[in-house]
Amino acid sequence: MRFLPVSLTTILVELADLDETLALFASLQADPIDGVEEMVPAARTLMIRFRPETVSSAELAARISTRDLSAKIAPSENLVEIPVRYDGEDLGDVAELTGLSVEEVIRRHTESEFTVAFCGFAPGFGYLVGGDPALTVPRRKSPRTRIPAGSVAIAGAFSGVYPQASPGGWQIIGTTPVKMWDIDRDPGALFQPGYRVRFFDMATSGKTVSIPEPAPRAERSVAADAPQFKVLAAPMPAVFQDLGRFGQTGQGVSASGALDRGAFLAANRIVGNPANTPGLELTLGGFSFESNVRAVIGLAGAPCPVTVRDAAGRSQDFQAYQPIPLEPGDVVTVGHPKKGMRAYLSVRGGFAVAPVLGSAATDTLAVVGPEPVTTGAVLVLKNDKVGLTSVSTDEIPAFDPPSAADVVTLDVVLGPRTDWFTQKGIETLTSQLWQVTPQSSRVGIRLAGDVPLERKDSAELPSEGTATGAIQVPHSGQPVLFLADHPLTGGYPVIGAVAEYHLDLAGQVPINAKIRFRPIGPFADIAATR
Repeated sequence: MRFLPVSLTTILVELADLDETLALFASLQADPIDGVEEMVPAARTLMIRFRPETVSSAELAARISTRDLSAKIAPSENLVEIPVRYDGEDLGDVAELTGLSVEEVIRRHTESEFTVAFCGFAPGFGYLVGGDPALTVPRRKSPRTRIPAGSVAIAGAFSGVYPQASPGGWQIIGTTPVKMWDIDRDPGALFQPGYRVRFFDMATSGKTVSIPEPAPRAERSVAADAPQFKVLAAPMPAVFQDLGRFGQTGQGVSASGALDRGAFLAANRIVGNPANTPGLELTLGGFSFESNVRAVIGLAGAPCPVTVRDAAGRSQDFQAYQPIPLEPGDVVTVGHPKKGMRAYLSVRGGFAVAPVLGSAATDTLAVVGPEPVTTGAVLVLKNDKVGLTSVSTDEIPAFDPPSAADVVTLDVVLGPRTDWFTQKGIETLTSQLWQVTPQSSRVGIRLAGDVPLERKDSAELPSEGTATGAIQVPHSGQPVLFLADHPLTGGYPVIGAVAEYHLDLAGQVPINAKIRFRPIGPFADIAATR
């Protein structure tokens, strides 16, 4: 058992194999350790997020090291049967890699009974184990940029079904019409950890496949006199956010949430809302709306100028970090910031937005949460009176947001896979400036440097949990800094992670700015101490 640092609040426990991982996961579920917030099991690791004020990483390692890992997980009574058209474009390659005929590959796949070991990568994506060992094949050397939803694929000792169109490097052997992830279903993921799974060939099984029609979504009608903001302009779709969606890792759903949590909280304080009242995250300004009601709004984060034009055509200018009163007929225009990337818009009493899986956070990668807000949308106001306090007139930014010309220094915790890189690669990470590219998003900041990060070898990393702030390094050697909408698990090594206290700053770094990574200490395993 090896304990590796992920961040200031997360560790990675490396185990011998999947059986040990699942045994430790089951042990910690049955007999929890105080301070453990969330766990993400993977192929041979367990990622654990904890409260450092309750338990230290060293204490956590000591208490985990005594756990019995010999217990086997009892098979579930739940059996899911998946119909498959074995028409995948990699089926021939899999036959060649295994030395089997295509027919034999299909036979061995359909005669196996799989178990959902864990979920990750995307909501509803289950990593299935228990297949025929003869079907063990490597990932594709060149991952596809888009694999269609319903693709049945294998890689290493795992099988899986892609629940939505996404990039991926697994070998596609077929397709299924079954919907693996449905937010309107309870639970949304068809595969749950521990479930048994069998595949059958639609062409030869003789079984009738009945796919239920999706339930029609009820059209939401908004009364003309309901308190509302009508969106007049949204150059980039705005997204509802709160502090995040926790407790859904079993379905492969990560937390998401506001990228600049401090600014989000400030926006709610400005208007006197409870701390986690959902608000709008605006990217690069340009957002405009008309109010049909008296209201108070607040804006925090990237310093966007605000103009309010009343029904008579008179305009008044406001700045962020102050309560802004509105009257019926007022048109609000949020200008473009000269610094930073994201501003947070709150309204006193909150927006009437329905939570999804317990949160109003919009996860742009997983497509979980409220619909993005575009031009023409109508935002109904909740006008909640519960928990309101006085508006705040003395809010100030926690930091000066960076501009595109700035060099931003981010503190980094080295690990968990720093030792997968050469000394030169580690020095390149910390000595070289990394430019933020236009391909960046809420999923992650894609970086470009003159010298790629050098690995010791090209070994393949079994999928393991990833944390917000993780610096993942694909084969190109050009790192990606994961933000709130990152995948729950990943198959490329993580060389370090941005310290939690700099995540808000990372969420405000604009395109073309440069980032310098500053380690807060050397990389080392976590020593278990009592």
